[in-house]
Amino acid sequence: MHLILIAKALSEATSTAPIYHHRIIKAWRQQGGTAELVSLNRPIHPDFTGSLPEGTLVVVDSAALGLIEAIIGPLQAHGAGVLMHHPTPLAPGASTDLQTAMKSLERRYLPRFRRVVATSALVATRLEQEFGVDATRIRVVNPGIDKQKQQIIRPDRPDGAPCRLLTLGTMSYRKGHDVVLNALATLSDLDWYLTLAGPPRDRAYFSDLKALIQQLDIGDRVELHGELRGPEMEAIWQQAEVFALATRFEGFGTTIAEAMARGLPVAITSGGAAADLVTPACGVVAPVDSTAEFAKGLRRLIFSAALRANLGKNAFIRAQNFPDWLTQTNRLLAALTQ
Repeated sequence: MHLILIAKALSEATSTAPIYHHRIIKAWRQQGGTAELVSLNRPIHPDFTGSLPEGTLVVVDSAALGLIEAIIGPLQAHGAGVLMHHPTPLAPGASTDLQTAMKSLERRYLPRFRRVVATSALVATRLEQEFGVDATRIRVVNPGIDKQKQQIIRPDRPDGAPCRLLTLGTMSYRKGHDVVLNALATLSDLDWYLTLAGPPRDRAYFSDLKALIQQLDIGDRVELHGELRGPEMEAIWQQAEVFALATRFEGFGTTIAEAMARGLPVAITSGGAAADLVTPACGVVAPVDSTAEFAKGLRRLIFSAALRANLGKNAFIRAQNFPDWLTQTNRLLAALTQ
């Protein structure tokens, strides 16, 4: 069976979306299917649907709706589905004009698609309540999570020993990196170091983070990187003992789940579906934008290696129940064809 996935070009996409697209297509091909990604940075040609072979499955990433308006009717008639990571109007930091335009677009078109696939139960609920999508048309297919080798955190290190934290995520207001920095700046009595990395797609926010690091006088404790891949990315994972992300909204929380799969304790905020991943036995969860509460949770983790080791072990055990990409690809196939 042939799959066509239509999405915005990488520079326009949400942070998790390109990973989801790549891994779904890879797993689809591994099972003997054929698949292609149609990546758009301009409106699609109106004749696109005229050449679709019979039986082709078409999935549209919701972020690309504005680029396919000319063919939405034919796609809906073809039985295409929509993949929703999170509705743009729910993403803090997006401009008011963009939120208004996307909400109008999504409310107009989403209810008419045969199937809308959400990346979490929370997103599914919001689609029904705020975007008029009938519950019978919605299916939930979480991102897959790769099994990882457990990182062992030594519990016998003395209290107050140095602790390296890791924050990964697109450099955007939604990810809350400013909250992480402000919280850590209040913990100057502890011996912590932070690696902060992610694609700098919001250049203004990335510049603001650089300025904030200088303003807080924590430049000697923070390593700020752009996007890292391959061995460089693996190296910073291996150095970490705590994963921290003060997200303001997550449609799922893939990097949080990956940190747990590696056996890291996590410190997060309860933005969107993120809090559904983390139990008190695995890490700490603070309210969104509460620097004080986030700092309080970080203090416990940074101070005690024994606590880090215990919560990390529990996170690893919990993550064994997260489905892999092959499983989730089969679930996507079922969602689109049932």
